[in-house]
Amino acid sequence: MSRVVLSAGDASGDLHAAEVVRALRLLRPDLRIAGLGGDALAREGVDLAVHQREVAVGGLVEVLPALRRVRDAWRRMGALIEGGADLLVLVDSPELNLPLAARARRAGVWVLYYVCPQVWAWRPGRVRKIARRVDRLAAIFPFEPEVFRGTGLRVEFVGHPLVDPLRELSARMDRARARGALGLDPDRPLVLLMPGSRRNEVRYGLPLQLEVARLLHARDPRIAFALAVAPTIDPPSVEAAVAAARLPSLLRLDLLRGRARESILASDVVVTKPGTSTVEIALLGRPMVVTGRGHPVSVALMRRLIRVPHLAMPNLIAGRPVVPELLQEEASPPALADAVAELLDGPARVRQLDALGEVRARLGSGGAAERVARMAAEMLGARG
Repeated sequence: MSRVVLSAGDASGDLHAAEVVRALRLLRPDLRIAGLGGDALAREGVDLAVHQREVAVGGLVEVLPALRRVRDAWRRMGALIEGGADLLVLVDSPELNLPLAARARRAGVWVLYYVCPQVWAWRPGRVRKIARRVDRLAAIFPFEPEVFRGTGLRVEFVGHPLVDPLRELSARMDRARARGALGLDPDRPLVLLMPGSRRNEVRYGLPLQLEVARLLHARDPRIAFALAVAPTIDPPSVEAAVAAARLPSLLRLDLLRGRARESILASDVVVTKPGTSTVEIALLGRPMVVTGRGHPVSVALMRRLIRVPHLAMPNLIAGRPVVPELLQEEASPPALADAVAELLDGPARVRQLDALGEVRARLGSGGAAERVARMAAEMLGARG
């Protein structure tokens, strides 16, 4: 019986990995699969030697009490890899998974990496490191194979893993149904605010987005607003920020917790921070304005490290500006309000929707998990 070790260190990676396991079992029902992951992988019958909550530690001081637990998780994963594994499948989480790849290389275990570390954005020195430690790489963005040209690493664009679930959601829920499900006004123009899923993003981004709502309401009181509150954010902190903004009493603002995708479908325009949310919005076919602020020192450091001309993924995928990016000093409430207003109706909305159609086409036609499963099966077959 062939043995596969799998490592998915965060919640999104757990979901993507579970889809791969489901597809791989159809090709190779004889496999024994174990490793590091979360509840989605456990539901697929993966033997979790390490649950991802054991290694989900952030910060410098916070990690100290968890060192023994993390070290024990590392030991268990090493025992799996070195105890007769035929293939190691890594999903995202490069800080966790690249050291595991090195350990597999020393043990003579082949490595398949799914969801490429963002070496094209920063720390390009990792390109050679990945090429040394990984045998095949399943890329989710169409420009990623070019990044590894000349390294000898076999890279295949498999498509984005969000294409299938978001296409299925769009097929069963349109704008009207989404508004009905969320209890939103069916007729008024709706602007969705998505400040982020991390506390620092909400701290800097939410007051800015609320000020944009104030300006838009002053221009057109018919516009309604919704605020997507991520499950990782404490609702009272958001409610306190909204209260501190002292918005007009007639401005309608609905707080929607944990239903970001339905909220996107219900909206007419989304105001969001850079990140995966921009891919979700593009796949769901809604216009967007991308904005964000951060601590000036952190932003200055990041600007020295980042190697790409855009932070919004639709712009990187298209290779040109297709959605407005107003970041840091450019993120003034009047400029953002102007950008949103242009997208509520008129030529700018049509142009962006057309461009986002091109972005969706470049993200593939679906079936990413099945392609990764076939890559894994090929690698297992090559080992005999």
